[in-house]
Amino acid sequence: MNTFLVVQHSHSEFLGLVENQLHSRGIGFVYCRPFAGDAVPAGALAFDALWLLGGAFAVDDDLHCPWVKSERRLLQSIQRARRPVVGIGFGGLLVAWTAGATPCAPTLHHAYWTTARMAPAGRDDPLAQAVDGRRVLVMHEGAMDLPPDLLPIVVDEAGRWLAIRPDGMTYGLLFRPEIKPGMIEDMIMEEGRELPEDIGELLEESRRCWADWQVTADRIAGALVDALGLMRERRKRPVIGLAVRPADKRGDNTE
Repeated sequence: MNTFLVVQHSHSEFLGLVENQLHSRGIGFVYCRPFAGDAVPAGALAFDALWLLGGAFAVDDDLHCPWVKSERRLLQSIQRARRPVVGIGFGGLLVAWTAGATPCAPTLHHAYWTTARMAPAGRDDPLAQAVDGRRVLVMHEGAMDLPPDLLPIVVDEAGRWLAIRPDGMTYGLLFRPEIKPGMIEDMIMEEGRELPEDIGELLEESRRCWADWQVTADRIAGALVDALGLMRERRKRPVIGLAVRPADKRGDNTE
């Protein structure tokens, strides 16, 4: 059975809608939660793929995210081993940073609905093809300027990057295929979390778009499975002292 390591960065942001897609394909996963005190493993070769989820802070916020250096080392270790990596939101920015991007001047909140557009570099990419012309929810804290040699495969209506593929086994996404309206409600309730002023409008739009968004999330998950070979089980090393927790949330087709 395939098993993925999932690094979670806040209480509210788990695999959500993506869980359905993984379970339907017989894929299991375990969470590592550094924000709750879990140690980030030095390597993850006991797993078939690495997923890096969204978060409440910018990736270069050392005060709130002191584990980021360890997480970037984990990411680099997995990339050297040629295993699949998917970064979403916070995780997508980590992928970009590790690929040579630079943090932008601080901007707290990037949260909006937009129509995804396939960029020229994504013309042959399954993920770019899957989201082209579809409405997506973008949500992340802080931002990254891409280096000249790292071209986006998906952009938003204003031409800002939404997805990159720095190597054949790695994706970084700023749109959020995992988010359900109930997860946004949990973010609103999360103690100490700063949110965009229009978070209520984003929540209402998520509810209005719920049926179509599930279709888009399915398309995204299917494209990632195909592009990264996520169904293929990799040879694993024994798990020795790896501080991870089994999945304790399950997604479904409700809000």
